[in-house]
Amino acid sequence: MNVLFVENLRFLDTTLRDGEQTPGVSLNPNQKLEIATKLADIGIDVIEVGSAAASPGEREAIRVISDAGLPAEICTYVRALPQDIDLAADYGADSVHLVIPVSDLHIAKKMRKTRDDVAQMAWSAVEYAKSRGLVVELSGEDASRADQSFVRHVFTEGVQRGADRLCFCDTVGVLTPEKIMQFIPPLAKIAPLSIHCHDDLGFALANTISALKNGASCAHVTVNGLGERAGNTPFEEVVMALEVLYDYRTHIRTEEIYHLSSLVSRLTGVPLPVNKAIVGEMAFTHESGIHAHGVIREPSTYESIKPEMIGRNRRIVLGKHSGSASVEAALTEMKYAPTDHQLADIVSRIKQLGDAGKRVSDTDLMAIADAVLAIECNPVIRLQQFTVVSGSSMIPTASVTLNINGQELTGAATGDGPVDAAMQVLRKSIADVADIRLEEYHVDAISGGTDALVEVTVRLSKDGKIITSRGARTDIIMASVEAMIAGMNRLLEGKA
Repeated sequence: MNVLFVENLRFLDTTLRDGEQTPGVSLNPNQKLEIATKLADIGIDVIEVGSAAASPGEREAIRVISDAGLPAEICTYVRALPQDIDLAADYGADSVHLVIPVSDLHIAKKMRKTRDDVAQMAWSAVEYAKSRGLVVELSGEDASRADQSFVRHVFTEGVQRGADRLCFCDTVGVLTPEKIMQFIPPLAKIAPLSIHCHDDLGFALANTISALKNGASCAHVTVNGLGERAGNTPFEEVVMALEVLYDYRTHIRTEEIYHLSSLVSRLTGVPLPVNKAIVGEMAFTHESGIHAHGVIREPSTYESIKPEMIGRNRRIVLGKHSGSASVEAALTEMKYAPTDHQLADIVSRIKQLGDAGKRVSDTDLMAIADAVLAIECNPVIRLQQFTVVSGSSMIPTASVTLNINGQELTGAATGDGPVDAAMQVLRKSIADVADIRLEEYHVDAISGGTDALVEVTVRLSKDGKIITSRGARTDIIMASVEAMIAGMNRLLEGKA
């Protein structure tokens, strides 16, 4: 175990209180119970389920969760008021997070009181909460902007009055690891100390880790970093930083982290940023040819942790940065076995789609692979040139130059539309070689948008033999031409 940290670090999760204060988030008692159950299962020590004074719904949630028999301490937020403490006790909470402002700014401007007034309120509330049989965590709000001697005074006397634990709150996220090295050690000597950080300046994780290194024994966290403004310290980031960067074995079931994260995101309606550390969509997703190739050979080349550690899987996505190794790996997983020539063609098409701003989905890849693998390496018909002209005042006309068994043929034809003209010119150009009929034509857009990859399927017949062929391009006309030529080659070579 790393000697920088105290033994048995604890986690107080406040997703259901501070996290629910995220604008637009409102959880009903059943949803809170579902999240609380998952938090307890994953190993959270203390679950702050809300504020009993906030609403009847909050009180019902505290009752439901308290009665659920979860293997975690059930806590509720209270002000230094007897009525708040009574509600916490009456609705079954095990402990209270008793919050009292300690900065002069909050004392004077928000409370309109003196330091002595606030201190006396805090101490009286501690005594009353203990008389109601509650575990008390005395918390200094805005402690990072407070006179630290006053914070120590309030905390020391609070412990003498019965407070079991203390909490240092960086309420507006202005702490730095350097300040923590000064503020936290003296307080941690008074009683077990928690650290509660907000992420207004992006320092919540760094400050939380620094506090734990300097004597704090509990981290206040929220799943996905939910919370007011920029949110709180993300639970998943603290746990994995301890596990991976500091080789500290927490008691958290890390393989359940992603499931918990997804559950909270779904129930709160707050989507995860795609680049969110640990749990974001792209955290274990690779596209770059160099990166993907390295990860395929040895995952640790471009991953600091294994995705399985948090219940995730690695993803290789395809786009303009993809190399042949990542494409081949994806194709192999889909049971395709392209030749080197076919693989090069598939990679080329993927890069074309990537240059057009598309990320290639599995369905896109399957359509491309089906089209390319249907084109033989030594075809009877090769496309040399193709042009189609269409407009509101002209008849759609297509012209084509084909190489058929080494002989170059050029033809043109009109049609009811540009696709029909393309079909007609191809059939007309090979009429002297074979009578091939178009029996059926079908087109599917693989994904939405005007730049979607389209898959064209044609059924062609010759002398009673019928084959199906496909083409896949972002251009429906070229996809149609591709499907027709691939099918004609198969019929002319006798391969159904």
